[in-house]
Amino acid sequence: MTGAVRRSRWWAGRGAGWGIALWLAGLIACGLLVARTPVTADLSAFLPRSPSPAQQLLVDQLRDGVVSRLILVAIEGDAPDRLTGLSRGLAARLRGNPLVATVENGERTGRGADGAYLWSNRYLLSPAVTPDRFTADGLRQALENDLRLLQSPAGMFLKQALPADPTAEILRLTDRMLDGAAGPASRDGVWVSPDGARALLLVQTTAPGFDLDAQQKTLDLIQGAFDQVRGTDDAARLVMTGPGVFSVQTRDRIEADATRASITATLLVAGVMLLVYRSLRVLALSLLPAATGALAGVAAVGLGFGTVHGITLGFGVTLLGESVDYAIYLFTQTQPGSPARRTLLRIWPTLLLGVATSIVGFGAMLVSSFSGLAQLGLFSITGLLVALAVTRWVLPALLPEGYSTERPARLAPVLTALTGAAPALRLPLAAATLLSLAWLVHQGPAVWSAELSSLSPVAEADQTLDEALRRDLGAPDAGHLLVTGGATADEALVAAERLAAPLEALARDRLIAGYDSPALTLPSQATQRARQAALPPPDTLRAALNEALQGLPFRPDAFAPFLTDVEKARTMPLLTPASLDGTSMKLKLDSLLVRNGDGWTAMLPLRGVSDPQALAARVAGEVAARGAVLLNLKEESDHLYRTYRQEALTLAVLGAAAITLLLAAALRSLRSLVMAVMPLAAAVVVTMAILTALGQALSIFHLVGLLLVVGVGSNYSLLFERREPSAALRERTVASVAIANLCTVIGFGTLAFSGIPVLQGIGMTVAIGAFLSLAFAAVLSRQDTAAAREAEGHA
Repeated sequence: MTGAVRRSRWWAGRGAGWGIALWLAGLIACGLLVARTPVTADLSAFLPRSPSPAQQLLVDQLRDGVVSRLILVAIEGDAPDRLTGLSRGLAARLRGNPLVATVENGERTGRGADGAYLWSNRYLLSPAVTPDRFTADGLRQALENDLRLLQSPAGMFLKQALPADPTAEILRLTDRMLDGAAGPASRDGVWVSPDGARALLLVQTTAPGFDLDAQQKTLDLIQGAFDQVRGTDDAARLVMTGPGVFSVQTRDRIEADATRASITATLLVAGVMLLVYRSLRVLALSLLPAATGALAGVAAVGLGFGTVHGITLGFGVTLLGESVDYAIYLFTQTQPGSPARRTLLRIWPTLLLGVATSIVGFGAMLVSSFSGLAQLGLFSITGLLVALAVTRWVLPALLPEGYSTERPARLAPVLTALTGAAPALRLPLAAATLLSLAWLVHQGPAVWSAELSSLSPVAEADQTLDEALRRDLGAPDAGHLLVTGGATADEALVAAERLAAPLEALARDRLIAGYDSPALTLPSQATQRARQAALPPPDTLRAALNEALQGLPFRPDAFAPFLTDVEKARTMPLLTPASLDGTSMKLKLDSLLVRNGDGWTAMLPLRGVSDPQALAARVAGEVAARGAVLLNLKEESDHLYRTYRQEALTLAVLGAAAITLLLAAALRSLRSLVMAVMPLAAAVVVTMAILTALGQALSIFHLVGLLLVVGVGSNYSLLFERREPSAALRERTVASVAIANLCTVIGFGTLAFSGIPVLQGIGMTVAIGAFLSLAFAAVLSRQDTAAAREAEGHA
């Protein structure tokens, strides 16, 4: 017999050794994967993986569109003259740096290039260039109009341009370019805010918005250049906003918040564990499942998606709250003289069922069309499975021989007495649940956030600053825009040109105040050729001009530059996007004409939409027939979010149904099923009511938190429902559940103080829900402790 025991221990020792070896190898592999996995913070991770064309436009612009590469810069805190000087110095240091594509601050550095582009190419750019315009009659009308304009305030400018441009194409182009473009205020040729308190700059990075490392380098470059320009003047300060700034800040804040929350939660949980177990070894062992699970979760996401979103990374701290429960159940329920492996065999079915309910709930998220939601699901499932595996096969091998703890047992009678009195609260619990349900029904759709901004991890103060700088820069309202496109950039420009006539009609009918188009900056090749063909040969043009000058007070030889420029335009190479290099208009072209997969998209923003419904009705006719789609970006983004929310809600309901079926199959008792599910349902309803009463509009991340509440709470319900063979074991079960709940509330409660709104929402949801799950499980649990004691006494 003794030999059999020795052989059994030898085989157990070998099994434990293999378990520890596999665990260590897994840690190394996961660590290597995590080290190679980039962290992203752009919102596109929480947009659909298979978007509609309109949603794809949003995704592309958020990820690598020109908008994602813009940095809004402001210098404030100093005297106005000093601010303009700092702006010039900063712009000069940034221009020419390979990290910076363009720098705009109102100086003539860009406007001179813009003017040169318009002047040199006026006959290819002007829509007024037609064959009739260069006949004798057409030129006569133009010259007579020049005489009238010479008497106007524009006369000084026209007098300079007249010899080379008697048809006044440059005036027409200038007026068209400035139409509706209020732009920022200016002082001494430099952009400033309306109150003069800020000098403003607009920086476009060469790197796309999703390349956070490159964006970080650019931000460091701007800050470093400003520090050099500022010198010893401490009064002036630099502020920056924009998608790239937000992404970098969000990544850093999430990492900082996750680190801070992890350290805080670890210290608090460690304090609880030391107070309960009085063992540093047990304390270290209790944290192994959570730490290993979080590492494996990040590695799985990196392996499956190539990147890990900062929100998913921040979510890792929550595993500390749930995964440490498994170790607590093991440690607390191990009695003197009973090895830990025997305890695991006794509680393993309950633990396995509890984890299975969480996996089923989060499994629904894996099929989501939104990669961010799928990331959270994969992270949670992997983390929980690995944490449970470490508890099952690693912890028993690392526990001291003959380990048991008596301190929780001394707390158990008090806790058991409290749970024994809890059923008296069933009526108040039912009333609270019904009142909460009535409150939620009364709130209706207002319970849920209806805007995409609820997904944003950007702090409200940063959003406010961004809005202020955009107002100062005179950024136009891009709420409505027409979208068209083609297989090539030129085809997209042709499609944009086809919209000019109906858009002019909309402007005449005052449905819009105006519009912009990439074709105004760069006409299509066909349009340019047509305009070149409209320009007559030199001899024909000279004859027409001489006839037009008859009887007018102009010298015939005064228009020699005109003849030269027309001939140059008639034979010059056609304009391409590269022709705009070095101009500020290149930024506009890049933002309105974008590559989209295998094709190109042209965007035409509409200004001053007076009647959106009437506009939509008109667009549905002639404009739609020309292959364009009207988008309201605000409505489209909110519709996208509502679709996202509805999908997440559907998946949550399906997950809850699957959990119920799983519990029904495992418990095989209607009463047990009801007693296990009722506390979870009540906790979810009351938690939602509390959050909305506190002014929280529930978002997708609150839904994720509620799924976690179900996962954590199912362990409490199942453990309370499990019949124990003795009163001592029942008391240890109650103690283990109470200690686990305290650690869970601590783990998630630290996130409730996060500066990232989405992490704060998850933390608050689960901290409240986990506590209520324990309380409601105690209130609704069966009370068979006395019977267990009696059975123990008869034994």
